[in-house]
Amino acid sequence: MESCNLDPGRVIALILGGGAGSRLFPLTKERAKPAVPLAGKYRLVDIPISLCINSGIKRIFLLTQYLSSSMHRHVQQSYRFDHYHPRGFIEIMAATQSSDQTGWYQGTADAVRQNFRHFRNHKHDLVLILSGDQLYRMDYRHILNQHIAHKADVTVATIPVDRKAAQGFGIMQIDAESRITRFVEKPKDDALLDGLAIEPGTRKNLGLQESEGSHLASMGIYVFNREVLDDVLANPDVTDFGKDVIPGAISKLRVFSYVYRGYWEDIGTIRAFFDANLDLTEDVPKFNFYDAEYPIYTRSRYLPASKVDKCRIERATISDGCIMRECSVSRSIIGIRTRLDPGVSVKNSILMGADYYETMAEMEQNLKAGRPNIGVGPNSIIEGAIVDKNARIGANVVIRAEGKPDTDGQIYYVRDGVIIIPKNTVVPDRTVI
Repeated sequence: MESCNLDPGRVIALILGGGAGSRLFPLTKERAKPAVPLAGKYRLVDIPISLCINSGIKRIFLLTQYLSSSMHRHVQQSYRFDHYHPRGFIEIMAATQSSDQTGWYQGTADAVRQNFRHFRNHKHDLVLILSGDQLYRMDYRHILNQHIAHKADVTVATIPVDRKAAQGFGIMQIDAESRITRFVEKPKDDALLDGLAIEPGTRKNLGLQESEGSHLASMGIYVFNREVLDDVLANPDVTDFGKDVIPGAISKLRVFSYVYRGYWEDIGTIRAFFDANLDLTEDVPKFNFYDAEYPIYTRSRYLPASKVDKCRIERATISDGCIMRECSVSRSIIGIRTRLDPGVSVKNSILMGADYYETMAEMEQNLKAGRPNIGVGPNSIIEGAIVDKNARIGANVVIRAEGKPDTDGQIYYVRDGVIIIPKNTVVPDRTVI
């Protein structure tokens, strides 16, 4: 990423983290979607926060609503700007009730409107609006500089997608200057899709290869001039950026597209979350956590190094503080403080780990009560699954996806062909799922 000349003091960033995350259930049963663990030791919200810091933007507001306590705790423990950066902060704005608002956000635009009073206290010219549940790596200074160079009122980040994927996104059509001339939300009709395809001249101007996608999809990343944002949100009936603000602005304002050409994944479903995590075990993953120049930050837990004894490990990511003995792990993510007992086999799975270690006294109590310890007990098999934090998997348990249909069980769920063991669940010895 090359350096840009933008003054970051002109910008505030708003990260939207208030959605219920119903498509990620049951991972969102007890937490907000941006607080879902990622890659063994991170949270989804670490991505936009880290990208802001790497782009020199250190005035960040995080707008939250549903089940936000764990995300609040994570952010407060992870990101503290010291006295040498007095203008830097991350301020958490939870939905509240007041004399002029009902409390719950009615959409992404309404979330921003309800917090105007807080933003206006900070000097800024530009507002960068981000999602809290996407996996990508972008230098925001590029989109901000293009916004300024085009004298734009609004800039929308877009990404080329293929025709099939286009049916699930808001699709933009742009002219030779990258100005957006048309916007359609989730087009399904074949003729409409044909009309929204990137034109050959535009493709040439952008330097896009044929393999890079046929349509430009909105990434849910926006840049607004301060006054423009105030004006477009003055109407209380405007509640969502994708459905209301952007379509209404195209005919009245200078709305441009910034075309992003890197890896981007909207972590909106269990399958998308599962595949994005397991891709991190590849030799060359699509998303790189090992970039020393542009790191992804998270909470410093000061955990010991993982202890691995006589294990067979193939294409796996092992997080901090794990204890693994005489087990087999293949193409899997092993989260913090995970304990794997002898004979355990984990394949094509995500184990999110634990929030704490059990003491010897607690383990003795578990034994007396016939309750498994936190972790995975001896000789258990886990394949094609997501095991959420603090789960207790007993001995000789078998958990295999094997094409099971979507199901709501007593101690498990199946979504998109993936078995999910919810947080704090107890799976008794010899259970077969």
